Amino acid sequence: MNADYTKTVNCSRLGLKTMKTKKYTVSLVLGSGGARGLAHIGIIEWLNENGFDICSIAGSSMGALIGGIYAAGKLDIYKNWVRTLERTDVIRLLDVSFGRTGLFKGERIIKALKELIGDSNIEELPVSFTAVATDIETEKEVWLSKGPLFDAIRASIAIPTIFTPFKYEGKKLLDGGLVNPIPIAPTLRDLTDITIAVNLSGKDSIQHKIPTVRKERMNDEKTYRNLLTEFIEGLYRKMEPKETEDMGLFDIVSQSIDTMQNTIASFKLASYSPDFIINIPKDACRFFEFEKADEMIEIGRSKAGETLSHLQDV
Repeated sequence: MNADYTKTVNCSRLGLKTMKTKKYTVSLVLGSGGARGLAHIGIIEWLNENGFDICSIAGSSMGALIGGIYAAGKLDIYKNWVRTLERTDVIRLLDVSFGRTGLFKGERIIKALKELIGDSNIEELPVSFTAVATDIETEKEVWLSKGPLFDAIRASIAIPTIFTPFKYEGKKLLDGGLVNPIPIAPTLRDLTDITIAVNLSGKDSIQHKIPTVRKERMNDEKTYRNLLTEFIEGLYRKMEPKETEDMGLFDIVSQSIDTMQNTIASFKLASYSPDFIINIPKDACRFFEFEKADEMIEIGRSKAGETLSHLQDV
């Protein structure tokens, strides 16, 4: 589905509760940002607990993954699973690709999620959902709002050099955050009361920065960062001209992507003004620290309250 296509979303048409029992109907835009995207879970939970009807979701990368699973009605299942992941569990979900287009194939992660969540077609979901990906050959964004849910998610999370491109309907698709890390445009014709965008590249915050090593895991022989960077650097050692003192290959790749997406996100927010922006500090955790689910979920919940609590009295 091309980026110039939009569809109208009416919350009552989706069979959801209307304004008679809810304060606001919402179009929710979930941004990209790796493990920081786990904050989306806390935000969604806060909205549901405080009288907001999420009728439409658009997401890029991790925003597409969380948003798609919520649209399928399985967010609690995913939350319980991701909270149990240890650092080595994350590594075991990575399947090495021996091709030249990416480090990992991504098939093992998607298989695990399908077994956990079950797959379905996007057009059959109770909540309107659009995943944004990037067509690497045409350099355009692609909106995926029909077909298998996990095909759309796999395309949207295909981080360059990390995951191989996903071939879909003759296109080679990569991470949606490359061209649209906060995809507001797919929601512009929604018939909802407010649009809420989640920016995972907010200002640094000492208050919300999560320690690199969690207290209950201080006895780990190696930190997650060391395990993962050593593994990846072992594959690509010959490609590196020299070692850096404080950054491994994966750090450089992830921070480069962060830098690019932060710049694009600022332009997107200036071009399409949502009603509210929930900013998650970009230094809350590293791009790949998925073992920090509990902390990121709580940050999402906290930031949602800070941004939207004044609407509860309206």
